[in-house]
Amino acid sequence: MLVLAAQESFFLARRPRKDSPHTTAAYRRDLAGVTALLAEAAGTPPELLEMSDLTARNLRAAFGVFADSHAKSSVLRAWSTWNQFLTFCVAEELVAGNPMGAVARPKTPPLVPKPLRGEDTPERLLAAAAEGARRGRDPWPERDVLVLALGLVAGLRSAEMRTLTHASVVGRPGERRLHVAGKGNRDRSVPIEPAMDRIIEQYVASCRRRFPQGRFDRGSALLRDRHGEPIGRGGLEYLVRSCFRWAGLHDRVPSGANLHALRHTFATRLAEDGATASEIMALLGHASLATSQNYIEATARERRAAVASNRTYASLARLPQQE
Repeated sequence: MLVLAAQESFFLARRPRKDSPHTTAAYRRDLAGVTALLAEAAGTPPELLEMSDLTARNLRAAFGVFADSHAKSSVLRAWSTWNQFLTFCVAEELVAGNPMGAVARPKTPPLVPKPLRGEDTPERLLAAAAEGARRGRDPWPERDVLVLALGLVAGLRSAEMRTLTHASVVGRPGERRLHVAGKGNRDRSVPIEPAMDRIIEQYVASCRRRFPQGRFDRGSALLRDRHGEPIGRGGLEYLVRSCFRWAGLHDRVPSGANLHALRHTFATRLAEDGATASEIMALLGHASLATSQNYIEATARERRAAVASNRTYASLARLPQQE
């Protein structure tokens, strides 16, 4: 059987999983990129590549070339995609066994939370945004505060913020919550307090003033750019970076984090204040409890409690203070 035909069968079999378009596109890129390298090694066009060409030796060579021009995370993702594809092929009896076990892969890097540095940083950031510290052609403090709050008190990812609609805010007054279309089709509900509800209302009112002819029905995007269109990924990232810079807090943002640092700060503060791993998992939409546990381990809350329970500390506390 041709490799490309087997790949189409793989995607057809995955349709009941309801993968997001982003996930499907990533899988297709991973399969296509390595397939091209396999075809080059076999001296045949990709459309003529046979399943019999998917040997451990050929796959090792193709992934070696792929790794030369891709980051570790990309290689790891491509390895996972091919492993799933070939596992499907084994089940369909298209190959005798899965050769990916013979293909080296990068070690999965441990998740290291990257919250904002400084105990008062979130508060200073929000205060600066509310006061209109971010200067530009078209200042919009109501939107700046909302975006920062969606990360700091709701833990939303960039893509989750961009998929919010006016219908995402549900519940009775005093019991509001955000319905979030999460990563991997894992929808979740995040409770919001009256203060956050007020921030949303102020932002929506500012939208109506700015765009009197705009469409604000339940299905329309919540977050807008300065032209009234749904805000894009780049625009959202730039907005957050600008807020850090204008607040004079850019040196408190971990390298490579930016908007995601808001989410990590939300999770870290939950852990510091006693939330369990399962509670963090539910609020952040993690697929694995181990991911949520990392935040608790990073705060060392349990280790500190264990040390504090040492009976010798009681004796230490009773020692007379030196004058």
